[in-house]
Amino acid sequence: MIYLDNNATTRVAPEVFEAMQPYLAELYGNPSSAHTFGRQMRLSVERAREQVAEALGVMDASEIVFTSCGSESDNWAIRGALEQQADKRHIITTRVEHEAVRNLCERLMRSGYEVTWLEVDEEGRLDPEDLRAALRPDTALVSVMLANNETGVLFPVEEIGRIVREASRALFHVDGVQAVGKIPINLRSLPVDLFAISGHKFHAPKGIGALYVRKGLNLAPFIIGGGQERGRRAGTEAVPYIVALGRACELAKDFDGHALIGRLRDRLEDEILSTIPNARLNGTRSREQRLPNTSNISFSGVEGESILADLDEAQICVSTGSACNSETHEASPVLRAMNVPYTAAQGSIRFSLGRYNTEDEIEQTLSVLPGIINRLAEMSAYEIK
Repeated sequence: MIYLDNNATTRVAPEVFEAMQPYLAELYGNPSSAHTFGRQMRLSVERAREQVAEALGVMDASEIVFTSCGSESDNWAIRGALEQQADKRHIITTRVEHEAVRNLCERLMRSGYEVTWLEVDEEGRLDPEDLRAALRPDTALVSVMLANNETGVLFPVEEIGRIVREASRALFHVDGVQAVGKIPINLRSLPVDLFAISGHKFHAPKGIGALYVRKGLNLAPFIIGGGQERGRRAGTEAVPYIVALGRACELAKDFDGHALIGRLRDRLEDEILSTIPNARLNGTRSREQRLPNTSNISFSGVEGESILADLDEAQICVSTGSACNSETHEASPVLRAMNVPYTAAQGSIRFSLGRYNTEDEIEQTLSVLPGIINRLAEMSAYEIK
Protein backbone atom coordinates (compact mmCIF):
# COMPACT_ATOMS: atom_id res chain seq x y z
CA MET A 1 0.00 0.00 0.00
CA ILE A 2 1.19 3.50 -0.88
CA TYR A 3 -0.23 5.99 1.60
CA LEU A 4 -0.49 9.57 0.29
CA ASP A 5 -3.29 10.79 2.58
CA ASN A 6 -1.32 12.07 5.55
CA ASN A 7 -3.46 15.20 5.94
CA ALA A 8 -6.37 12.90 6.77
CA THR A 9 -4.43 10.95 9.38
CA THR A 10 -0.99 9.49 9.94
CA ARG A 11 0.48 6.18 10.95
CA VAL A 12 1.29 5.97 14.66
CA ALA A 13 5.06 6.19 14.83
CA PRO A 14 6.74 3.11 16.35
CA GLU A 15 8.46 5.34 18.91
CA VAL A 16 5.07 6.75 19.93
CA PHE A 17 3.50 3.30 20.25
CA GLU A 18 6.44 2.15 22.35
CA ALA A 19 6.05 5.14 24.68
CA MET A 20 2.31 4.68 25.22
CA GLN A 21 2.17 0.87 25.40
CA PRO A 22 3.04 0.51 29.12
CA TYR A 23 0.19 2.89 29.99
CA LEU A 24 -2.28 0.56 28.26
CA ALA A 25 -1.30 -2.31 30.57
CA GLU A 26 0.66 -2.11 33.80
CA LEU A 27 0.71 1.69 34.23
CA TYR A 28 -3.04 2.13 34.60
CA GLY A 29 -3.32 4.46 37.59
CA ASN A 30 -5.58 7.50 37.72
CA PRO A 31 -3.46 10.68 37.66
CA SER A 32 -5.91 12.34 40.07
CA SER A 33 -5.37 9.68 42.75
CA ALA A 34 -3.38 10.73 45.80
CA HIS A 35 -1.39 7.49 46.20
CA THR A 36 2.07 6.88 44.77
CA PHE A 37 0.75 5.01 41.73
CA GLY A 38 -1.52 7.92 40.82
CA ARG A 39 1.23 10.47 41.37
CA GLN A 40 3.45 8.56 38.96
CA MET A 41 0.77 8.93 36.31
CA ARG A 42 0.49 12.65 37.08
CA LEU A 43 4.21 13.03 36.48
CA SER A 44 3.82 11.33 33.09
CA VAL A 45 1.01 13.69 32.13
CA GLU A 46 3.02 16.74 33.14
CA ARG A 47 6.09 15.48 31.27
CA ALA A 48 3.94 15.17 28.13
CA ARG A 49 2.61 18.69 28.69
CA GLU A 50 6.18 19.96 28.71
CA GLN A 51 6.95 18.05 25.50
CA VAL A 52 3.96 19.62 23.75
CA ALA A 53 4.87 23.08 25.02
CA GLU A 54 8.47 22.70 23.84
CA ALA A 55 7.40 21.59 20.35
CA LEU A 56 5.06 24.60 20.03
CA GLY A 57 7.54 27.11 21.42
CA VAL A 58 5.44 27.78 24.52
CA MET A 59 7.33 29.08 27.54
CA ASP A 60 4.85 27.97 30.22
CA ALA A 61 3.63 24.38 29.94
CA SER A 62 0.54 25.26 32.00
CA GLU A 63 -0.77 27.02 28.87
CA ILE A 64 -1.29 23.57 27.26
CA VAL A 65 -4.60 21.81 27.96
CA PHE A 66 -5.23 18.28 26.70
CA THR A 67 -8.40 17.58 24.70
CA SER A 68 -9.75 14.67 22.65
CA CYS A 69 -9.05 16.10 19.18
CA GLY A 70 -8.62 19.20 17.04
CA SER A 71 -12.36 19.66 16.60
CA GLU A 72 -12.89 19.80 20.37
CA SER A 73 -10.02 22.26 20.70
CA ASP A 74 -11.47 24.51 17.98
CA ASN A 75 -14.98 24.34 19.41
CA TRP A 76 -13.81 25.05 22.94
CA ALA A 77 -11.63 27.97 21.79
CA ILE A 78 -14.48 29.61 19.89
CA ARG A 79 -17.29 29.00 22.37
CA GLY A 80 -15.09 29.80 25.34
CA ALA A 81 -13.91 33.07 23.81
CA LEU A 82 -17.48 34.10 23.07
CA GLU A 83 -18.71 33.19 26.53
CA GLN A 84 -15.96 35.34 28.04
CA GLN A 85 -17.19 38.34 26.01
CA ALA A 86 -20.94 37.96 26.18
CA ASP A 87 -21.52 41.60 25.17
CA LYS A 88 -19.79 41.11 21.81
CA ARG A 89 -21.62 39.32 18.98
CA HIS A 90 -19.27 39.60 16.02
CA ILE A 91 -16.90 36.90 14.70
CA ILE A 92 -14.42 37.06 11.82
CA THR A 93 -13.26 33.91 10.04
CA THR A 94 -12.53 32.74 6.50
CA ARG A 95 -14.44 30.88 3.82
CA VAL A 96 -11.88 28.08 3.77
CA GLU A 97 -11.74 27.00 7.40
CA HIS A 98 -12.01 23.37 8.49
CA GLU A 99 -15.54 22.14 9.18
CA ALA A 100 -14.90 22.32 12.93
CA VAL A 101 -14.71 26.10 12.62
CA ARG A 102 -16.86 26.79 9.56
CA ASN A 103 -19.85 24.68 10.64
CA LEU A 104 -19.73 26.03 14.19
CA CYS A 105 -19.71 29.62 12.93
CA GLU A 106 -22.69 28.87 10.70
CA ARG A 107 -24.54 27.50 13.72
CA LEU A 108 -23.61 30.56 15.78
CA MET A 109 -25.10 32.76 13.05
CA ARG A 110 -28.43 31.00 13.62
CA SER A 111 -28.06 31.86 17.32
CA GLY A 112 -27.78 35.58 16.65
CA TYR A 113 -24.06 36.09 16.11
CA GLU A 114 -22.85 38.06 13.11
CA VAL A 115 -20.03 36.42 11.16
CA THR A 116 -17.83 38.18 8.63
CA TRP A 117 -16.46 35.65 6.14
CA LEU A 118 -13.12 36.72 4.69
CA GLU A 119 -12.64 35.74 1.07
CA VAL A 120 -9.54 34.21 -0.52
CA ASP A 121 -8.19 34.78 -4.01
CA GLU A 122 -8.01 32.16 -6.77
CA GLU A 123 -4.78 30.80 -5.30
CA GLY A 124 -6.34 30.41 -1.86
CA ARG A 125 -4.50 33.35 -0.32
CA LEU A 126 -5.92 35.72 2.28
CA ASP A 127 -5.42 39.50 2.21
CA PRO A 128 -4.75 40.65 5.79
CA GLU A 129 -6.07 44.12 4.95
CA ASP A 130 -9.51 42.58 4.46
CA LEU A 131 -9.31 41.54 8.09
CA ARG A 132 -8.33 45.04 9.20
CA ALA A 133 -11.36 46.48 7.39
CA ALA A 134 -13.67 43.91 9.00
CA LEU A 135 -12.64 44.52 12.63
CA ARG A 136 -15.20 46.34 14.79
CA PRO A 137 -15.52 47.37 18.44
CA ASP A 138 -17.91 44.44 18.99
CA THR A 139 -15.63 41.83 17.37
CA ALA A 140 -15.16 39.12 19.97
CA LEU A 141 -13.04 36.68 18.03
CA VAL A 142 -10.93 36.25 14.90
CA SER A 143 -10.48 32.61 13.87
CA VAL A 144 -8.02 31.85 11.05
CA MET A 145 -6.25 28.57 10.30
CA LEU A 146 -2.48 28.43 9.90
CA ALA A 147 -2.47 25.85 7.08
CA ASN A 148 -5.37 24.84 4.87
CA ASN A 149 -6.10 21.15 5.13
CA GLU A 150 -7.08 20.76 1.46
CA THR A 151 -4.60 22.96 -0.43
CA GLY A 152 -1.79 23.35 2.09
CA VAL A 153 -1.86 27.14 1.65
CA LEU A 154 -0.32 28.94 4.64
CA PHE A 155 -1.96 32.03 6.08
CA PRO A 156 0.16 34.90 7.49
CA VAL A 157 -0.97 34.44 11.09
CA GLU A 158 1.84 36.58 12.51
CA GLU A 159 0.68 39.57 10.45
CA ILE A 160 -2.97 38.78 11.16
CA GLY A 161 -2.27 38.61 14.88
CA ARG A 162 -0.53 41.99 14.82
CA ILE A 163 -3.51 43.54 13.06
CA VAL A 164 -5.91 42.04 15.61
CA ARG A 165 -3.79 43.44 18.46
CA GLU A 166 -3.37 46.88 16.89
CA ALA A 167 -6.92 47.47 15.70
CA SER A 168 -9.17 45.67 18.21
CA ARG A 169 -9.55 43.95 21.55
CA ALA A 170 -10.71 40.71 19.95
CA LEU A 171 -9.18 37.35 20.79
CA PHE A 172 -7.25 35.52 18.08
CA HIS A 173 -7.76 31.77 17.59
CA VAL A 174 -5.65 29.72 15.19
CA ASP A 175 -6.48 26.23 13.97
CA GLY A 176 -2.98 24.79 13.78
CA VAL A 177 -4.04 21.19 13.21
CA GLN A 178 -2.49 20.72 9.76
CA ALA A 179 0.68 22.69 10.49
CA VAL A 180 2.19 20.93 13.50
CA GLY A 181 4.84 18.45 12.47
CA LYS A 182 5.10 19.94 8.96
CA ILE A 183 6.51 23.42 9.58
CA PRO A 184 8.23 25.00 12.61
CA ILE A 185 5.85 26.47 15.19
CA ASN A 186 6.92 29.09 17.73
CA LEU A 187 3.94 30.46 19.63
CA ARG A 188 6.30 32.51 21.78
CA SER A 189 6.77 34.87 18.84
CA LEU A 190 3.19 34.83 17.54
CA PRO A 191 0.41 37.16 18.78
CA VAL A 192 -1.99 34.24 19.24
CA ASP A 193 -4.40 33.66 22.12
CA LEU A 194 -5.64 30.16 21.29
CA PHE A 195 -4.01 27.45 19.15
CA ALA A 196 -5.53 24.04 18.41
CA ILE A 197 -3.65 20.84 17.56
CA SER A 198 -4.57 17.19 16.89
CA GLY A 199 -2.19 14.31 17.55
CA HIS A 200 -3.24 11.98 14.76
CA LYS A 201 -2.06 14.48 12.16
CA PHE A 202 1.57 13.96 13.22
CA HIS A 203 1.93 10.30 14.22
CA ALA A 204 0.10 10.11 17.54
CA PRO A 205 -3.09 8.02 17.79
CA LYS A 206 -6.57 9.35 17.09
CA GLY A 207 -8.43 10.64 20.11
CA ILE A 208 -5.94 13.12 21.56
CA GLY A 209 -5.42 16.82 20.95
CA ALA A 210 -4.51 19.96 22.84
CA LEU A 211 -5.37 23.62 23.06
CA TYR A 212 -2.86 26.35 23.82
CA VAL A 213 -4.54 28.96 26.03
CA ARG A 214 -2.49 32.11 26.50
CA LYS A 215 -1.62 32.81 30.10
CA GLY A 216 -4.03 35.31 31.63
CA LEU A 217 -6.92 34.18 29.46
CA ASN A 218 -9.54 32.50 31.66
CA LEU A 219 -11.34 30.37 29.13
CA ALA A 220 -14.61 28.91 30.38
CA PRO A 221 -14.55 25.07 30.54
CA PHE A 222 -16.10 23.24 27.58
CA ILE A 223 -16.66 20.01 29.54
CA ILE A 224 -18.01 20.37 33.09
CA GLY A 225 -17.25 17.84 35.81
CA GLY A 226 -14.27 17.26 38.05
CA GLY A 227 -11.24 19.47 38.46
CA GLN A 228 -8.94 17.84 35.91
CA GLU A 229 -6.58 19.98 33.82
CA ARG A 230 -6.54 22.60 36.57
CA GLY A 231 -10.31 22.86 36.36
CA ARG A 232 -10.26 23.73 32.66
CA ARG A 233 -11.35 20.43 31.10
CA ALA A 234 -13.19 17.79 33.12
CA GLY A 235 -12.78 14.05 32.59
CA THR A 236 -10.13 11.58 33.68
CA GLU A 237 -7.02 12.19 31.60
CA ALA A 238 -6.35 9.62 28.87
CA VAL A 239 -2.81 8.98 30.06
CA PRO A 240 -1.71 6.57 27.28
CA TYR A 241 -2.81 9.03 24.61
CA ILE A 242 -1.37 12.04 26.41
CA VAL A 243 1.98 10.28 26.71
CA ALA A 244 1.72 9.42 23.01
CA LEU A 245 1.05 13.05 22.10
CA GLY A 246 4.05 14.17 24.09
CA ARG A 247 6.33 11.68 22.36
CA ALA A 248 4.92 12.60 18.93
CA CYS A 249 5.63 16.28 19.65
CA GLU A 250 9.17 15.36 20.62
CA LEU A 251 9.60 13.49 17.31
CA ALA A 252 8.10 16.39 15.37
CA LYS A 253 10.45 18.89 17.01
CA ASP A 254 13.51 16.79 16.17
CA PHE A 255 12.45 15.71 12.65
CA ASP A 256 14.88 16.81 9.95
CA GLY A 257 13.25 15.22 6.90
CA HIS A 258 11.00 18.07 5.76
CA ALA A 259 13.26 18.91 2.81
CA LEU A 260 13.07 15.32 1.55
CA ILE A 261 9.27 15.31 1.84
CA GLY A 262 9.23 18.59 -0.06
CA ARG A 263 11.38 17.15 -2.85
CA LEU A 264 9.13 14.10 -3.17
CA ARG A 265 6.03 16.32 -3.27
CA ASP A 266 7.64 18.57 -5.87
CA ARG A 267 8.59 15.60 -8.04
CA LEU A 268 5.02 14.27 -7.89
CA GLU A 269 3.46 17.66 -8.53
CA ASP A 270 5.79 18.72 -11.34
CA GLU A 271 5.44 15.46 -13.23
CA ILE A 272 1.64 15.44 -13.00
CA LEU A 273 1.30 19.06 -14.12
CA SER A 274 3.75 18.65 -17.01
CA THR A 275 2.50 15.34 -18.41
CA ILE A 276 -1.27 15.24 -17.81
CA PRO A 277 -2.96 17.84 -20.05
CA ASN A 278 -6.10 18.43 -17.95
CA ALA A 279 -4.25 18.78 -14.63
CA ARG A 280 -4.22 22.07 -12.70
CA LEU A 281 -2.86 23.01 -9.29
CA ASN A 282 -5.28 24.30 -6.65
CA GLY A 283 -3.51 26.72 -4.34
CA THR A 284 -0.63 29.11 -4.71
CA ARG A 285 2.27 28.09 -6.94
CA SER A 286 4.60 29.71 -4.41
CA ARG A 287 5.81 26.66 -2.54
CA GLU A 288 7.06 28.78 0.35
CA GLN A 289 3.42 29.69 1.00
CA ARG A 290 2.25 26.08 1.13
CA LEU A 291 2.90 23.10 3.38
CA PRO A 292 5.84 21.11 1.97
CA ASN A 293 3.84 17.88 1.88
CA THR A 294 0.60 18.89 0.13
CA SER A 295 -0.54 19.09 -3.50
CA ASN A 296 -4.18 19.58 -4.45
CA ILE A 297 -4.54 18.89 -8.17
CA SER A 298 -7.69 18.95 -10.29
CA PHE A 299 -8.17 16.82 -13.38
CA SER A 300 -10.75 18.76 -15.36
CA GLY A 301 -13.72 16.82 -16.63
CA VAL A 302 -12.97 13.71 -14.56
CA GLU A 303 -14.76 12.75 -11.34
CA GLY A 304 -12.49 12.78 -8.31
CA GLU A 305 -14.35 9.85 -6.77
CA SER A 306 -13.55 7.74 -9.84
CA ILE A 307 -9.88 8.68 -9.67
CA LEU A 308 -9.80 7.83 -5.97
CA ALA A 309 -11.46 4.45 -6.61
CA ASP A 310 -9.03 3.51 -9.38
CA LEU A 311 -6.03 4.57 -7.30
CA ASP A 312 -7.45 2.62 -4.40
CA GLU A 313 -7.63 -0.46 -6.60
CA ALA A 314 -3.95 0.10 -7.35
CA GLN A 315 -3.38 0.26 -3.54
CA ILE A 316 -2.61 3.99 -3.57
CA CYS A 317 -4.44 6.01 -0.89
CA VAL A 318 -5.35 9.63 -1.63
CA SER A 319 -8.27 11.95 -0.84
CA THR A 320 -10.67 14.11 -2.79
CA GLY A 321 -10.38 16.81 -0.11
CA SER A 322 -11.09 16.96 3.60
CA ALA A 323 -11.59 13.50 5.09
CA CYS A 324 -14.21 15.07 7.37
CA ASN A 325 -16.33 15.84 4.30
CA SER A 326 -15.63 12.73 2.20
CA GLU A 327 -19.19 11.37 2.20
CA THR A 328 -20.66 14.31 0.29
CA HIS A 329 -20.49 14.57 -3.47
CA GLU A 330 -20.57 18.36 -3.62
CA ALA A 331 -17.63 20.44 -4.73
CA SER A 332 -15.37 21.37 -1.83
CA PRO A 333 -16.31 24.68 -0.12
CA VAL A 334 -12.59 25.51 -0.14
CA LEU A 335 -12.34 25.13 -3.92
CA ARG A 336 -15.63 26.97 -4.41
CA ALA A 337 -14.23 29.87 -2.38
CA MET A 338 -11.23 29.89 -4.72
CA ASN A 339 -13.53 30.06 -7.77
CA VAL A 340 -12.20 26.78 -9.14
CA PRO A 341 -14.45 25.83 -12.09
CA TYR A 342 -17.00 23.16 -11.24
CA THR A 343 -15.67 20.59 -13.73
CA ALA A 344 -12.20 21.02 -12.22
CA ALA A 345 -13.33 21.09 -8.59
CA GLN A 346 -15.21 17.81 -9.05
CA GLY A 347 -11.97 16.20 -10.22
CA SER A 348 -9.73 17.37 -7.40
CA ILE A 349 -7.33 15.00 -5.64
CA ARG A 350 -5.30 15.85 -2.56
CA PHE A 351 -1.90 14.20 -2.33
CA SER A 352 -0.42 14.60 1.15
CA LEU A 353 2.94 13.02 1.91
CA GLY A 354 4.55 12.06 5.20
CA ARG A 355 7.77 10.92 6.81
CA TYR A 356 7.38 7.31 5.72
CA ASN A 357 6.93 7.93 1.98
CA THR A 358 9.74 6.96 -0.38
CA GLU A 359 10.95 7.91 -3.83
CA ASP A 360 9.92 4.49 -5.16
CA GLU A 361 6.34 5.12 -3.98
CA ILE A 362 6.20 8.42 -5.83
CA GLU A 363 7.54 6.84 -9.01
CA GLN A 364 5.01 4.01 -8.72
CA THR A 365 2.20 6.54 -8.34
CA LEU A 366 3.43 8.45 -11.37
CA SER A 367 3.52 5.25 -13.42
CA VAL A 368 -0.12 4.45 -12.59
CA LEU A 369 -1.89 7.82 -12.51
CA PRO A 370 -1.66 8.99 -16.16
CA GLY A 371 -3.31 5.81 -17.44
CA ILE A 372 -6.15 6.21 -14.95
CA ILE A 373 -6.75 9.83 -15.92
CA ASN A 374 -6.60 9.06 -19.66
CA ARG A 375 -9.09 6.22 -19.35
CA LEU A 376 -11.52 8.25 -17.26
CA ALA A 377 -11.17 11.28 -19.55
CA GLU A 378 -12.13 9.16 -22.55
CA MET A 379 -15.29 8.09 -20.69
CA SER A 380 -16.14 11.61 -19.48
CA ALA A 381 -19.25 13.44 -20.59
CA TYR A 382 -17.46 16.75 -20.07
CA GLU A 383 -15.36 18.54 -22.62
CA ILE A 384 -11.74 18.15 -21.51
CA LYS A 385 -9.69 21.35 -21.57
